Amino acid sequence: MKQKILFMIIDMNIGGTEKALLNMIAEMPADQFEITILMLEKRGGLMGFIPDHVQVEVLEGYADVKEAWNHPPLQTSISLVKRRKLLKAAGFMLTYMLGRVTRNKRVFFNWLLKDIPGQQIVYDTAVAYAGPMDFISYFIAYKITAKKKLQWIHFDVTKIGFDQSFAKRNYPSFDRIFTVSNEGKEKLLQLMPSLHEKVTVCTNRLSSEQIINQAEQEICMADGFSGTTILTVGRLSEEKGQDLAIQAMVKLLEMGHNVRWYCVGEGPFRGYCETLIERYSLKSKFFLLGALANPYPFMKACDIYVQPSRHEGYCITLAEAKVFHKPIVTTNFTGAKEQIIDGRTGIIVEPDVNSISTAIHSLLEEPEKRKRLTRHLCEEEVIAAKQQSSNIIGVFT
Repeated sequence: MKQKILFMIIDMNIGGTEKALLNMIAEMPADQFEITILMLEKRGGLMGFIPDHVQVEVLEGYADVKEAWNHPPLQTSISLVKRRKLLKAAGFMLTYMLGRVTRNKRVFFNWLLKDIPGQQIVYDTAVAYAGPMDFISYFIAYKITAKKKLQWIHFDVTKIGFDQSFAKRNYPSFDRIFTVSNEGKEKLLQLMPSLHEKVTVCTNRLSSEQIINQAEQEICMADGFSGTTILTVGRLSEEKGQDLAIQAMVKLLEMGHNVRWYCVGEGPFRGYCETLIERYSLKSKFFLLGALANPYPFMKACDIYVQPSRHEGYCITLAEAKVFHKPIVTTNFTGAKEQIIDGRTGIIVEPDVNSISTAIHSLLEEPEKRKRLTRHLCEEEVIAAKQQSSNIIGVFT
């Protein structure tokens, strides 16, 4: 009999968490697992990549509570009053304030989700995959019936406004908690040592063969440009550090380097990045390409890959870039040292403009260094392939 598995996520926007989920599902045989993805909203550039055998559902009633969950409480209350929903406004503020005073979000969640039914199916395993995200964690913990419940942590909990009070009250409801890097596990346990027996590392999955096949798509990059092309892939946001990349580009040009920098990704940081590009007159040098479901042709075509993130949990785009054996510069975020050996398979620097630009400068000035990094990445891939023994199926059985 097939195992019934439920993954709950926000949506299928183009991002590392969503890619990691698709890669994980690809390793789960369809004849052994009956998989359902439950989304808060059915949208995103990766929707078309969900396998046909996977059932997709949308959380019924989420649209009715989205405003209360995502907006500041005062804004939500005013909006409800303006729409003459006085009882709802009063209930919202009462439960919100009670939750704040008692430091127990469960009061608020009980009110927020009172009209949203749980799933009728009994699952073998239910996974709060988009974590840490309190709404999804709560829903899996208290509105889903499953023999086993898992919580996934994709980010550095010391950097993202992690609600320890909520976690201490609710994470014990999960049978196991997975982080995507060893350093991520250590940081979680520093905040919550009581979870020691529950926390396990499960690094994000990827298929090198699939990535290489998708990289065969033809693109127009550099358009005859004879200099060096640099690539960064990631959601346009402060934590991903595209502003650091833009300012590092300024320094590279001041050093006299003939370079172009391309960024694949979309997000709330676009406006600020565009302002910086305008300020430094980089429109013909630094390019925001937008969100692309398939960034791999650009990874294949670039000369140097740079990951300027301020923080990550496990950077899947860095893992993907390694597949193409290009020289890599990455900042020292959580999990970076588990993916890159500094000086051997890449260069790890601090997340600041000078460190990033200096590392790139060294690669531009020393072609042999670039060749050496590439050679070591090739050697590492061969060793990793021989040692590959982890099996994602064991997580769900």
